[in-house]
Amino acid sequence: MFSNIGSFLQAVAGAWLMKELTDSSATWVALMVVSNILPVLFLSLLAGVVADMFSKARVMLWSQILMGFSAAAMAATTYLDVITPGLLLGLGLLLGVGMAFNLPAWQSIVPELVPRGMVASAVALNSASFNVARAVGPALGGLILAVSGPAMAFGLNTLSYLGVIVVVAALARSWEKQSDEQASVGLIVSSIGLSVRYARYSPVFRRVLGLVALFGITTAVIQAVLPNRTSELDGSEAVYGLLLGAMGVGALIAAFGRTRFEPIRTGKALPYTIITFGIAGIVIGITANLVVALVGMLVVGACWILTLTVLNATTQLMTPGWIRGRVMSLYLLAFTGIMPLGSIASGALADRIGAGSAMIWFSVGTVALGLIAPLFRIPRLDEVRTPEFERQRRMPRHAADEGGPVLIANTWQLDPDSIDDFLELLERVRRIRLRNGAYSWRLYRNTDDPYRLTEMYLYTSWEEHLAQHTRTDDAAAALLRDAMQFDTNNGPTNRRLIAVNLHHPPNWDELVTNLHTDQEETGELYLTD
Repeated sequence: MFSNIGSFLQAVAGAWLMKELTDSSATWVALMVVSNILPVLFLSLLAGVVADMFSKARVMLWSQILMGFSAAAMAATTYLDVITPGLLLGLGLLLGVGMAFNLPAWQSIVPELVPRGMVASAVALNSASFNVARAVGPALGGLILAVSGPAMAFGLNTLSYLGVIVVVAALARSWEKQSDEQASVGLIVSSIGLSVRYARYSPVFRRVLGLVALFGITTAVIQAVLPNRTSELDGSEAVYGLLLGAMGVGALIAAFGRTRFEPIRTGKALPYTIITFGIAGIVIGITANLVVALVGMLVVGACWILTLTVLNATTQLMTPGWIRGRVMSLYLLAFTGIMPLGSIASGALADRIGAGSAMIWFSVGTVALGLIAPLFRIPRLDEVRTPEFERQRRMPRHAADEGGPVLIANTWQLDPDSIDDFLELLERVRRIRLRNGAYSWRLYRNTDDPYRLTEMYLYTSWEEHLAQHTRTDDAAAALLRDAMQFDTNNGPTNRRLIAVNLHHPPNWDELVTNLHTDQEETGELYLTD
């Protein structure tokens, strides 16, 4: 909370300083507003891999150090009066690089800290700590701007990072590294590809990403052009801070009050919170009365937190721990990374038609989004199934390392009467394979026997093939058992094939010696192959 207050001091000071340096250019101001989150658009996927691959505490530590350095540089250059629009924007982008790596690690750790049933409340509480700062920081930032200038705000933000750095440094010493994976370029690229495939073959998550991305684009206008809208209302730095503070107060009220109403607590009211956000944005763009604008910002803040809590908690609850860092990086990419595009577009539009008119048009888009939100079929929070891995299952014995790529071939002999049901079930099996690590999947029929079918799928390495054993949750295992029952010979035949490098062939004698440890297996052992 202390660090977030410092961040809001900087956000207010940075936007206002950019306005003064560029003679009120809405485009430059919008760029400055989004500079700390624009790098998320380009680095989010890499940051998710880093969060899953290394200790989250160490990732957060180095990210916080980088952000603190950027804030210190802003304070020094502003105090020495050598700051320029380009330098200010560049330092804002550098801070954003640190934020891009910090956010996936910070957010993906939440389900590891609380029981499943409290994840939504934990997400809301996490947001509440942010919005306490939103309620205090902007107003305080406006006051500091009026009394001491932007250099003081940047300096206080630098100090605010020290508290987080000290705490996270202490955690980093006590938390062990989460895995021993080496961050080779090939592994990083493979891990990014896996995260994209996971999203592609997880329909609910895919719809969440679509909705949160559109919400980010249409709602970005509020904060992006607010400095210029404040000027249209004949407001000063203090008024700008007060308007941002009203948004924070609304978010804070919503965060602590969301559990009192069942439709809001379960996410049933999701379309209505989006529509209400849009209506409030239209009011802010139309009104010439500061009090009405403050009320509008209060409503915007409340609907902001209610909408994002549902979407964030849904993502956290539906995601298994082995890929949660990468999934949250995709979520942040869809929202935090895409939102700058809406900010830049709204800033450019504000330069042409005015900040108030830009708010109106973008907010009309938010209302339209709320009207079509039911089409995204986002489940209620109490209906989201959290993947479980509690069932004891036998795992096949494999050699520790066999190279790769790896091809798995499972062959069924089917009853003609069951072919349609089998194909329907195998579509769901296909999604499981691709979601858990396979990068290619095809179904083949035997030309001599059309009821003899073989599924083939590929892994990048033997290590990835072994990893998918632990990635198969209980529901997926039950589905695979159902698929086994379709084979008329008491279980499909399973073959595991390793690619051979003709220029560097393996030691064939050694392979024959170790053959007994890696025999073809069928029955129960097939479950996670």
